[in-house]
Amino acid sequence: PMDSPTLHAVTSGTSGPRVAFCHGLFGQGRNWTQIAKGLADISRPTLLDMPDHGRSPWTERFDYPTAADIVADNLRAIDSDEPWVVVGHSMGGKIAMLVALRHPELVDRLCVVDISPAATTSFSEFETYIAAMQAMDLGSITTREQADEAMREAAPDPGVRAFLLQNLRREGDGWRWQPNLEVIGRDIATIGGWPTDEVAGLAPFDKTVLWLAGERSLYVTDDDLAEMRRLFPRVRLVTVKGVGHWVHSEAPEVTLQSLRALITSSR
Repeated sequence: PMDSPTLHAVTSGTSGPRVAFCHGLFGQGRNWTQIAKGLADISRPTLLDMPDHGRSPWTERFDYPTAADIVADNLRAIDSDEPWVVVGHSMGGKIAMLVALRHPELVDRLCVVDISPAATTSFSEFETYIAAMQAMDLGSITTREQADEAMREAAPDPGVRAFLLQNLRREGDGWRWQPNLEVIGRDIATIGGWPTDEVAGLAPFDKTVLWLAGERSLYVTDDDLAEMRRLFPRVRLVTVKGVGHWVHSEAPEVTLQSLRALITSSR
């Protein structure tokens, strides 16, 4: 029996390995739809909304071990007979790493996209975004254009703004934010952090791990290599040329080819 909340999940494909996608902060499972479509002929992709995000339930607080256990419970509820390929980006990459470390029997192989097993220092822009999202007067907004305008100062990049505004949902005559802004805002330091003490006591994950990094991103550094190799001795780092943090949306073909190779490779 599952004591964890049931996460929103969309599964496609009819045969082959189970593949789970864990999105990043303010993302949703559907951000990975294009990649999942490109894998549906060789696998069964499941797009998950993480706790406190998208259509998944809200929780009382955010921490990585708990989030990883919730994801693990949900994967077992979908299919407990065979192990999963787990893919995670950013916050979801930290969750995915902990799923593999805490539940190694559940994970066959792992793909970590542009994040490291370390506190993320360049995370402060998210605090700016959260403040702007919380400050938005949803009662006076009638169009998406107005919401976009309200976010412009905090998020000048139109791509980032569009990504954040995907979380604004029409409800009746008004609007609401889908993510649990209160918990995310309060626990943002934890989301940017990494549970070092918690992980210190865990055995390394000794199966295949693909580590995709954006060449222009600040989230994977040379300083992170030693700890990544300690926790994941069979890790292979692939740096994707010319892209930043959102590797899968900036370089979908490379991401897809890398995942197809991971899924189909022999041990």
